[in-house]
Amino acid sequence: MTERTARDLAARRGVETNVYQPAEDSGLLADAIEKRGRGRLLEVGTGSGWVAARAAREVPDVSSVVASDLSPHACRAARRRAVEGGPEEAGVSDSTGDRTEPDGSGSLFDVVRANLVSPFADDAFDTVAFNPPYLPTDPENEWDDWMERALSGGESGQELIDPFLEAVGRVLAPGGVGLLLVSSLTGYDAVLDRVDACGFDHEVVVEESYPFESLSVLALTATGGSSQ
Repeated sequence: MTERTARDLAARRGVETNVYQPAEDSGLLADAIEKRGRGRLLEVGTGSGWVAARAAREVPDVSSVVASDLSPHACRAARRRAVEGGPEEAGVSDSTGDRTEPDGSGSLFDVVRANLVSPFADDAFDTVAFNPPYLPTDPENEWDDWMERALSGGESGQELIDPFLEAVGRVLAPGGVGLLLVSSLTGYDAVLDRVDACGFDHEVVVEESYPFESLSVLALTATGGSSQ
């Protein structure tokens, strides 16, 4: 674990024990959705549900939003945001892949507990957005709790990026677009190599530089296809 990774993990634990809260990367992904999101949107790894809520409220080209996360704590937090202050346990199942049930309180989006895109049907979404855990972490120093799972990308920083790239094409409708946030900490060129190997063209939608890293959101479309 790098010194910066340790500081980030400690800082996040000081604010929130189990659920990743909105930060600069969240805002960048939301900006990318505003520019390129449309139709049926899935946000993978939703955390608190902040990005999903912003997409549902503020992006007119997005017709419906599903937010997913493997963490039951994140699913509960996202559901509370979706129903704008509903009960903590409202409609969230602990069974991976089970959909939460609307409770009649004006839900902005649906919440599903899921491992990446595994429970979703083929061609289900026009847009799939993902801000993956990407901090490189020494496996000998892992904390093995939900906050680390929300931040750590394993030793390379790409532990969840690779399986996402391998699976996301299945759930994208023809002409659909994936929006993937990439940090310079994970090895930008290495991620682009994986993008190409998985059959996607890419373009940078938004990017920002910070003292410790640069962040970009890539729009991924099937090679030879179009997202327009």
